[in-house]
Amino acid sequence: MHKLLNDTPGEKIMLLGNEAIARGAIEAGVAFATTYPGTPSSEISLNLFQMSQESDLYFEYSPNEKVALEVAAAAANSGLRTFCMMKHVGLNVAADPLMTLAYVGVTGGMVILTADDPSMFSSQNEQDNRYYAKFGNLPMLEPSSVPEAKEMIKQAFDLSEELNQPVLLRTTTRINHSNAFVTFGDMKPMKTKGKFVREPFRCVTVPAVSRQLHVKVLEKMDKAKELAEVSDFNPIQGSGKFGIIVNGVSFYYAQDAVKDLGLGDNTKILRLGFSNPMPEKLIKDFLKDCEKVLMIEEGEPFMEEAVKAFAQEAGIMIPISGKSQALFSRLSEYDPAMVREKMAGFFGIEYTLKEKLSLDNVPEIPMRPPNLCSGCSHRATFYEVKEAGKDMDIICPTDIGCYTLGFLPPLNMGDFVICMGSSVSTACGFGQATDQKVVSFIGDSTFFHSGITGLINAVFNNHNFTLVILENDITAMTGHQPHPGVDMERFGLDGFGRVNIEKLVRTLGVEHVSIVKPFKVKKSIATIREALEYKGVSVIISQEPCALYAKSLKMLKPRAFKVSDKCVDHRDCINTIACPSFYLEDGKVKIDADTCVGCAVCAQICPENAITPLKK
Repeated sequence: MHKLLNDTPGEKIMLLGNEAIARGAIEAGVAFATTYPGTPSSEISLNLFQMSQESDLYFEYSPNEKVALEVAAAAANSGLRTFCMMKHVGLNVAADPLMTLAYVGVTGGMVILTADDPSMFSSQNEQDNRYYAKFGNLPMLEPSSVPEAKEMIKQAFDLSEELNQPVLLRTTTRINHSNAFVTFGDMKPMKTKGKFVREPFRCVTVPAVSRQLHVKVLEKMDKAKELAEVSDFNPIQGSGKFGIIVNGVSFYYAQDAVKDLGLGDNTKILRLGFSNPMPEKLIKDFLKDCEKVLMIEEGEPFMEEAVKAFAQEAGIMIPISGKSQALFSRLSEYDPAMVREKMAGFFGIEYTLKEKLSLDNVPEIPMRPPNLCSGCSHRATFYEVKEAGKDMDIICPTDIGCYTLGFLPPLNMGDFVICMGSSVSTACGFGQATDQKVVSFIGDSTFFHSGITGLINAVFNNHNFTLVILENDITAMTGHQPHPGVDMERFGLDGFGRVNIEKLVRTLGVEHVSIVKPFKVKKSIATIREALEYKGVSVIISQEPCALYAKSLKMLKPRAFKVSDKCVDHRDCINTIACPSFYLEDGKVKIDADTCVGCAVCAQICPENAITPLKK
């Protein structure tokens, strides 16, 4: 049995933050869950997917976040407790249904998790999704620790049902990917089948209906504000003339800093865990006895702007500061040392930074930039496109996935990317606006997510570019989750359909469609050249399973290569494809047999045929 399904209240177990959130959802009686995977939220969906195989929980990987939210919205309006999770930029994709779902509301508890990524560990921007709660008139909760995240999601479901409103649960990477001991609680029984009661004057948002719903959603937020005023998630600790208002993981940084600086007898801390709507009366009462207040929040000045407005309304004229050059940045994550230093400066406390340990005798750590894996078929495809179009002036829009790393030297195949699916649509624009040849790249999962509509646009408007769909049979970057083109029988699961990308592309009206097997280098280059010379929309589907995925399923034949004595040190292998299995020893190119997967691409491009199979 999955460890998160154990019905053992009181048991303490070390869990990843995302595992704790998944357990909290199970304890809350969640019966229906949807997602499109995205770091830092991916492990939540992985655990729910696994648990759905052993329980009555319905779980699905949807093609994108918009679909995931719409599917979940229907379940939540059929009376089921429903959980929809995504990373922060995923909420952009789901924003269209989100804004109106706030008007419609729900009849069963619904929690929408948005996992923000301060410092952009795995994201293309650092947006602060607290503004979605304010923008969309949605209650929002923010945990400060892993154990609290488990408990908070249960409260979020209760709050959702009390208000008949979706609730946003905002986490950050530091919560999602930290480990802590968590105490199991009772598991609420799942209600797995509901009933939709027809209410067209709530659920059919034509203008006449929506005008009335807007009034009701504001009334719901007034009620939510009353609840925020007395919420246990908005505690005040300590007393004194110095005030600190904080959210998320920074709460514990602030606690430690107050203790380390000896401010405990003169400082009070307000932690806002129920952060939208803001508890106005609570905040004004907190400010009354303060001489100055420090705001500590990663990201944008979401709380700071509101607190300053409340202070002005109440006629409280005290320094309230947070985001400034002297204090906290809007960039990146915070850490305990930073919070301690900024707090000391703001409150005028003498504080000497501890001397850093001397690293003079420690050898410099070699740089390890991100790289495509050994045997990654994307590397072969990039090389082949580059060779096929080496006499062309090529623009290469790319997309979100492992293959984004193709922009790095020596491949240099990636010139423009803004969001999921943008490679196809921007290719339309580049092709129309310039006389350059446009070759765009998109992965199979990303193509299903949001690349299809761009391709429809290209066919309809008769654009001129080549689209390369990198079909590696899995959603690789976020940890090998399935997508609509995956053969689920490889996971030992049945009952799933499968969408054939080639048939889909042809059905959309693309007349020039080519299939390449990227580990067959010469043949692939010739096929790609034909596609590049085609006037109009051409699509190349590069088919080869992700090497790590194939290895996990034991689909790879154990084979490695070596560099023989024929090598005259041209280093074409390193300078053109730079597979991480290559290394230099005494000035000679070598291959690490333990990491080589035997794709043989390097052997095919070596001018001396110096790379040969390694005998066992």
